[in-house]
Amino acid sequence: MLRIMLKSKIYYLNITDLQLNYRGSITIDEELMEIADILAGERVEVLNLNNGSRITTYTIKGERGSGIVCLNGPAARSGCKGDRIIVLSYGLYNEEEIKKLNVKLVEVDEKNKVKNTFLG
Repeated sequence: MLRIMLKSKIYYLNITDLQLNYRGSITIDEELMEIADILAGERVEVLNLNNGSRITTYTIKGERGSGIVCLNGPAARSGCKGDRIIVLSYGLYNEEEIKKLNVKLVEVDEKNKVKNTFLG
């Protein structure tokens, strides 16, 4: 049996931009994506701490080191600039893989720069 398990989490991101007339998704600083082991095009959940919304979308690489976190297309309706969000990614794992699973947790500061990383 395969189980869907949390693979990585970036938390306390600040939304830096909104692009309603875009093809959809969330743009995240490429450096943050690499640290959290999230690929371009990967399905993620975005949880907004300010308004409680929870959406599913996919990722686009943003400029490395820029701190960009931009909600695009319909996702832009789920937040405002300055809102704090959490981005979650999941994987499918069998029972043996779950025993070895180390979730990557990435905490950022108010400028979306890495503050701490943990394995959970």
